[in-house]
Amino acid sequence: MQTEVNPSPKPTPLGMYPARVDDKGRLKLPVDIEEFLKGERLFVTSLDGRVGRIYPLPVWQENEKILFNDVDDPEGAEDLHMMADKYGSAAQVDPQGRVLLSPVLRRKMGVENQPVQLRHYQGVIHIYNAETYDEKERRAEVNAPDALKTFRRKGIK
Repeated sequence: MQTEVNPSPKPTPLGMYPARVDDKGRLKLPVDIEEFLKGERLFVTSLDGRVGRIYPLPVWQENEKILFNDVDDPEGAEDLHMMADKYGSAAQVDPQGRVLLSPVLRRKMGVENQPVQLRHYQGVIHIYNAETYDEKERRAEVNAPDALKTFRRKGIK
């Protein structure tokens, strides 16, 4: 089981955060997420072209170790890394609390000059366009009652 990587002692953001990508591809971060990412070297990418991901570099480097050392599905590992490289770019939070998304990523996700939803999950900030967010929300609403039963048995409060 993979454990969450939090490369800094900063508190992790909780909840969903509305945000916006401007016409130049800069994602304006909400304060909690800005504080979480500030001072970190980042890798901003997507593994599927649907959900953007802002990785603190140490978290991405852990992913690379998994991909580079996979012997069960080396072609799948290479494909995921190819997708990450296709959509990815190095970034940092700028003085105005923004992160630049690559042109390829923002066009694929359709987020130029659009609202997005942000969520922290497993050490990564996920970026959802409206369509993907709605799809994930609908799925969660359908599956949550059964998941809650399962995880109550596992001790969730």
